[in-house]
Amino acid sequence: MPAPCCNPRDHFPVGRRELLKLGSLSLVGTRLSDVLRLQADAVETPSDLPATAKSIVFVYQSGGPSQHETFDPKPDAPDTIRGEYGTCQTRLPGIQFCEYLPRLAARADRFSIVRTMRQHYNSCHGGCNYLLHTGTTELPRGETNASITRNQIGGHAWPSIGSMIAYSKGPRGDSGLPPVIEIPRLNRMNYPGREGGLLGPRYDRVGIDLAAPCHAPDGGGSCPNCYSHDDPNLDPERRPGPGPHAWWDNTSCREPGFHLPNPGDVAIPSDVLRQRNGLRKTLEGLGRRIDAADRSGQLAKWDLFRGQALQFILASRRPGKQNPFDLAQESPAMRDRYGREEWGQAFLAARRLVEAGVRMVQVTLRGWDTHQNAFRDLKAKALPSLDYCISGFLDDLEERGLLDETLVVMCGEMGRTPKVQPISPNGKNASGERFTPGRDHWGHVFPCLFAGGGIQPGRVLGQTDYAAGAPATEAYTPSDLAATIFHCLGIGPDREFQDDAGRPYRIYRGRPIAGLL
Repeated sequence: MPAPCCNPRDHFPVGRRELLKLGSLSLVGTRLSDVLRLQADAVETPSDLPATAKSIVFVYQSGGPSQHETFDPKPDAPDTIRGEYGTCQTRLPGIQFCEYLPRLAARADRFSIVRTMRQHYNSCHGGCNYLLHTGTTELPRGETNASITRNQIGGHAWPSIGSMIAYSKGPRGDSGLPPVIEIPRLNRMNYPGREGGLLGPRYDRVGIDLAAPCHAPDGGGSCPNCYSHDDPNLDPERRPGPGPHAWWDNTSCREPGFHLPNPGDVAIPSDVLRQRNGLRKTLEGLGRRIDAADRSGQLAKWDLFRGQALQFILASRRPGKQNPFDLAQESPAMRDRYGREEWGQAFLAARRLVEAGVRMVQVTLRGWDTHQNAFRDLKAKALPSLDYCISGFLDDLEERGLLDETLVVMCGEMGRTPKVQPISPNGKNASGERFTPGRDHWGHVFPCLFAGGGIQPGRVLGQTDYAAGAPATEAYTPSDLAATIFHCLGIGPDREFQDDAGRPYRIYRGRPIAGLL
């Protein structure tokens, strides 16, 4: 898998020149009110459904968590399939989770699990990421896993689920925030399927960096509990830390606090930006003439993008409690409840963004690509962290009365192989120790958690075979997952969008998962 890198498209153009553009005039005369109005044009249509959710928090377990080590353990299988962990009984009779998810097991009557999600393309990160995040079952015509992984998809790419939500529902109220936001670490958000595709960049999600820098050579876990596949097993002289023998310096990400978004290195007061917006009035005639000449609509789309960027800049400059990114406004007890590390604080930021009116928040949890040293790292790092922070998140949403109106969905892009098998059976880590086993990629079956927002709780849908390697009952696709999300948000099955050439496309490509509704 290629090393993650920072994608320039995830950043707002907010240097001095860009801020002047955002704050002064628009090429086609689009005001901030126009942004909201044009987005709202697609919201109310006769084919919409009654919404059971106002917002969605999509929790993406990047890398693909193992079904065996999460929600579908096989305690009676041979140890080569079962793995090293035991199980814990949930509040649902006959349903067991991995032993390192006890908090979720105690809350199993408050969410539902689909055990038989399935990818229809392959078990590669690129293709599976694209299918999951676009809610489709096939790659765009002419594309391969290689082109998908390089993020070189042509203009015929299907829009992401978030982009179709932004198109269909627009922002909630007048929060001044983009309708779809992804957090918390930009340089871990470079994967295919997250863009607007046929809808264009106007409906791209906004990636926001909140977390401290991570310098791990193969960082995959939950800061400040990072792990790497090269993490030494037994050598105390080479533990992570600032010392001379440390195998990497993790001082930068030991601080669990998040920084506020930094839209640029030039600070221009909000009232100045608003005043410069007024300059546009003198050029409305010019704007109309440019708009008439812009038959493709590209200038208008980029103008809207600049308007959205300005909204974000103004929102991120709000003082104190009005700023949803400022976690310092939360009590120490609340921050402890979520967990004082990257994942927990990301969930806390997600709750604040939902309260602020963001339509969709994606929380990307890196660290689930456990090819080797899996059993050491999952029990020591990823599983306890997930168990703690997602439980605290669900509890807080419920106590605030937000769970009924907030859909929570959590899954990775794939599962892991039924048989325990390290990807490098003779490989060694940086200390010369041989890798311990893990599981390889497996798209044939994987689990997904659903909660709140119209989802019936306490259900476990689908059964897998004896090895948790294939569905034994009905399987569900990323298209069905997307349709379930659309249904809960009130987006009707007849909804369509048009590309730049005016060709219509149905938003739905699957069917809502009836057993959840």
